[in-house]
Amino acid sequence: MKNVLFFITVITAHYSCFSQNKVPSAEIQIKCATLAAPEGKRDSSTVYGYSSDKKLIVLRQGTNELICLADDPDKPGFSVACYVKELEPFMKRGRELRMQGMNDQQVFDERGKEVKEGALQMPTHPAALYVYSAEDKDFNSQTGEVKNGYLRYVIYVPYATSASTGLPEKPSGSGKGQPWIMNAGTYRAHIMINP
Repeated sequence: MKNVLFFITVITAHYSCFSQNKVPSAEIQIKCATLAAPEGKRDSSTVYGYSSDKKLIVLRQGTNELICLADDPDKPGFSVACYVKELEPFMKRGRELRMQGMNDQQVFDERGKEVKEGALQMPTHPAALYVYSAEDKDFNSQTGEVKNGYLRYVIYVPYATSASTGLPEKPSGSGKGQPWIMNAGTYRAHIMINP
């Protein structure tokens, strides 16, 4: 009997560690999602987060140009993002395609096809995305405290190339934080800045 109780205790403890995918309160989600935004824009950005049944909803309607996205409670690690609202059709379509079970390459290809057909619009000017991330152990979903967070910057410039921007197509080993262009020449071309 002692062995059975010990086994049940171990199993319960094991699953409680992995049931940390509960949805934080709207207040905590808003607090955390806006950590990705520039400080002067945090209080007036729109925030998308998760309802208790894990559906993506608007938690706060903002007044500026940024949309912030709360951490997905079903994904490992902590990651929030903010982006200029002109990127929303692109971002929304990516979420829809992933919900259909598509992998990253399939999403890339499908969105590329839709952009080419004119069904999906990309911004005609540079558009910013900010991503703030941390490991699970460094995020407290009860208080919204994040330790050892890392902020990276992305600037979408559709169809830009190394030749049109002067940027390399790979990160430089010698220049930490040096900007580089990813997916050069495609609808999804973007400048990566990893401090």
